[in-house]
Amino acid sequence: MILWELFLGFLEVGCFSFGGAYAAIPLIQDVVLRYGWLDEETLLYFIGVCESTPGPIMINLATYVGSSQAGILGSLLATFAVVLPAFLIILGVVAIMDKFMRNPYVKAIMSGLKPGVIGVILATGVTLILGNVAVEGKVDVQALILTVLLGILNFGSRIVRKKKIAPIPLIGISALLGILVCGIL
Repeated sequence: MILWELFLGFLEVGCFSFGGAYAAIPLIQDVVLRYGWLDEETLLYFIGVCESTPGPIMINLATYVGSSQAGILGSLLATFAVVLPAFLIILGVVAIMDKFMRNPYVKAIMSGLKPGVIGVILATGVTLILGNVAVEGKVDVQALILTVLLGILNFGSRIVRKKKIAPIPLIGISALLGILVCGIL
């Protein structure tokens, strides 16, 4: 039964997660909490882990949740289910790509989807920040300080250096700031 639930749950995520992994986080959260596979705090922690490990977040989350619920077979099945819709869609799109992208209706649809996806990603970012900073109705001062410091560092780098900090150094800086802030406070 759990294998079937893992397959259906992550197939749903794979079918309806437009705009990439960040836009899919609310859907993943809904599916994981609905089935009771993880609690919200554990899910938020693992999203953070997925951010700092190689590979797409959706696949990492599917693999982890599947493994935690049904071992190796569960991880393989959940990962397969989350990837299957995108794989099939890409095969179909590649087959009709040239004609498809010249159609004015398709161009209009794609133009309309961009702001929606951006909105979902922004809402997800705000939800993750609030979930990290406000824990059980209380403000986590360390998380707030880290969030503000990393925000200043990220946006300050774009203003001063005219370019963003690469992901790998940013992960290292985040870890170092975490050690300093959590070690001091």
